[in-house]
Amino acid sequence: MNKRNMLKGLLGLTLAVGAGMAHAAYPERPITMIVPWGAGGGTDATARMIATLLEKELDNPVNVVNRTGGNGVVGHMAISKGKPDGYTLGMLTVEIATMKHLGLTTITTADYTPLALMNEDPAGVTVSATSEYKDMKGLMEAIKANPGKLKASGTGQGGIWHIAIAGLVNKAGLPANSVPFVPSNGSAPAMLELVAGGIDIVPTSLPEARAMIDAGKAKPLAIMAKERSPMYPDVPTLKETTGNDWTVGVWRGIAGPKGLPDDVTAKLEAALKKVNESKEFRDFMAKRGFGVAFASGKEYGDYMAKSTADFGEVLKAIGMAK
Repeated sequence: MNKRNMLKGLLGLTLAVGAGMAHAAYPERPITMIVPWGAGGGTDATARMIATLLEKELDNPVNVVNRTGGNGVVGHMAISKGKPDGYTLGMLTVEIATMKHLGLTTITTADYTPLALMNEDPAGVTVSATSEYKDMKGLMEAIKANPGKLKASGTGQGGIWHIAIAGLVNKAGLPANSVPFVPSNGSAPAMLELVAGGIDIVPTSLPEARAMIDAGKAKPLAIMAKERSPMYPDVPTLKETTGNDWTVGVWRGIAGPKGLPDDVTAKLEAALKKVNESKEFRDFMAKRGFGVAFASGKEYGDYMAKSTADFGEVLKAIGMAK
């Protein structure tokens, strides 16, 4: 009887060790990285570069799959619904912090295992080069004196750049709709409309306004960030020029479905940190004018939660929260 128990114990130990060794071998097969936006855009290009560098760190294929539709809902939901085994990852974008508020989906940032924030581009406040407003202080005085007169654009209603300008004036103690927002299909057409005189402000990221700024057709008055942009170091932060500490911007990060094993999470966090710090990634992002940021694990989760809370407050103020 004792001999039989001993054999059973040895067999159990062997199986446990074998399972542990198999699990420790992660990854053993190709990883899928889901991108909620179409091929060819900035998010897709960034995800593909991260996937390429992650392959090197993990010595394992990382295949990018575009799952588009529903203003990003389809792809973000696909990431959250994946099996939490480390073989389904995805790139979360700033829209995940607004989707539930807008009534587009029930998923939130809490439905993921946060791995690494990889990019952040704060909103800027850009006006036409011929605008009478020479600094942010003068622009804010005009908004306060003539609510509803100046118009902004840069994205759809309730999009990140709408939230940026509405949050700015709301934080300044003015009604959130003091600057009427004209919806557009992105920053590029909005910048053209700005130069043509159809709108007064484009609260987009400086990289997206870069072409018109560098061509001398537009001028940035401030950036909604804690620090100045290395791209335009002469552009003050909003707080520097007006005392308003509102900060907001677009961001991208990597996550997995909720419930990833701790050891898999740790391995991915470490690998993504190396990717973020690599010369290849930094050069790639700099060439495209994208900002590099990093936060992992709980820090990244807290960052997303704050975005969600801040955006919800603004969307409620402009009457768009469901």
